[in-house]
Amino acid sequence: MEHIKTLGALRKAGYQPKSVKEEIRQNLMLKLKKKESTFPGIVGYEDTVIPDTERALLSRHNILFLGLRGQAKTRMARQMIDLLDEYIPVVAGSEVNDNPFEPLSRYARDLVAEMGDDTPIEWLSRDQRYGEKLATPDVSVADLIGDIDPIKAANLKLSYADERVIHFGIIPRSNRGIFVINELPDLQARIQVSLFNILQEGDIQFRGFKVRMPLDILFVFTANPEDYTNRGAIVTPLKDRIESQIITHYPKNIENSLVITEQEARIHDEQKSRVTMAPLVKRLVEQVAFEARNSELVDKKSGVSARLTIAAFENAVSAAERRAIINNEKSTYVRVTDLLGIVPAITGKIELVYEGEQEGPLQVAYNLVDKSIRSVFAHYFPNPDSFKKKKGGADNNPYRAIVQWFDAGNAVHLMQDATDKKYEESLKKVTGLSEMVSSVFPKATNKELLLWMELVLHGLAAHSLLSKKTVETETRFSDLLGTMMNFNTSNDRDLDEEEDRF
Repeated sequence: MEHIKTLGALRKAGYQPKSVKEEIRQNLMLKLKKKESTFPGIVGYEDTVIPDTERALLSRHNILFLGLRGQAKTRMARQMIDLLDEYIPVVAGSEVNDNPFEPLSRYARDLVAEMGDDTPIEWLSRDQRYGEKLATPDVSVADLIGDIDPIKAANLKLSYADERVIHFGIIPRSNRGIFVINELPDLQARIQVSLFNILQEGDIQFRGFKVRMPLDILFVFTANPEDYTNRGAIVTPLKDRIESQIITHYPKNIENSLVITEQEARIHDEQKSRVTMAPLVKRLVEQVAFEARNSELVDKKSGVSARLTIAAFENAVSAAERRAIINNEKSTYVRVTDLLGIVPAITGKIELVYEGEQEGPLQVAYNLVDKSIRSVFAHYFPNPDSFKKKKGGADNNPYRAIVQWFDAGNAVHLMQDATDKKYEESLKKVTGLSEMVSSVFPKATNKELLLWMELVLHGLAAHSLLSKKTVETETRFSDLLGTMMNFNTSNDRDLDEEEDRF
């Protein structure tokens, strides 16, 4: 029908206008019947948020997505565009997307009255029927609803009592479409009050005018529960007028989280051709977010966004790429030590409680990485602590030869920028390490074997069987007892020097 250019031709074609909520309802029903995905790319919500949203849209409800940051609230709202018809007719030149059959604005009413069936028609695409506003304290009623425009009055030589001097805000301009307000609690209470009538009666009113315009809009709001206590609140009468409140959440398992991160991470084509990231390292990166969400040092009310793991994933790839460029290597793979490079992606995306602030964001980030390594290590290798409790455990301990090698005074220095060859030499010199890993993963390639070997060293350090010390770009593994004795000897030496001084 997009070739139709007049109201008369539109009537003859038998076009039947629908409200935007009815339009979305019918298109959603078609998708559900065809078993099509209603929100493609949204992972982990298949049994929770997506069914709730579908029910709300079938009920023709306005929606409030309530959840912590990084839970795809805005993305889901934007994807509702695909539930709109591809094109709808509007009165040509209308600021508020007037329905040709039921014009709202003074401009459209006058035009239809004057031209009748010859009224010119334009076709509005679904992408043009979406409006979005980030709520900030400086947003005014004029921004959202509209106000008197003195310049328009002067140019048209109209009095302020004339309806045509109204300057429409973003909400009327979103008529017959979807309008989203992000971070709703950040709106001042008096601005939220201005939305009451729109949600309850479906119309807007302008100060000084008797005009009431019944708008046709699907409203979607997003809010963070933290805002209710920290920055603002959704006023109760407004919240009561939003028919469906849908609670979002973080991925409930690491598999969903892995899919989200790989889907969203922006990896350059050059990086893809040069750097390989093993599933082990991907899981380590993902586990950091799960550890952060459970950490007593991280503010749970603020949440840990999925953007943390996305940025960490990108940083891990870039750490390996940087090393390959420095060493003039055509290809490389992400190592466990490359996780040092993801620390900046962690520190900027977690809010700490008082105890965490005392610890310091950098130390908290390192601790989260260590906890991630410990958790992932337990999925693939026997728990070293279990051999301490069993009788004869020393004889059956698969880590015995490795620990004894370090007990003999040996150490491993893993430099972050070491070549792949140097990295391999450092790991393979540890007696029993390669054999132990090969017994667990007999089909592992050499690169996979080296990654598992490095994970074992980190895992033993996490279980206090080895000493691990990270200084800038170097990670050093050594005998735990020897390190403690050296530390004590160093302290005694310092005390002797103090006594000699007096």
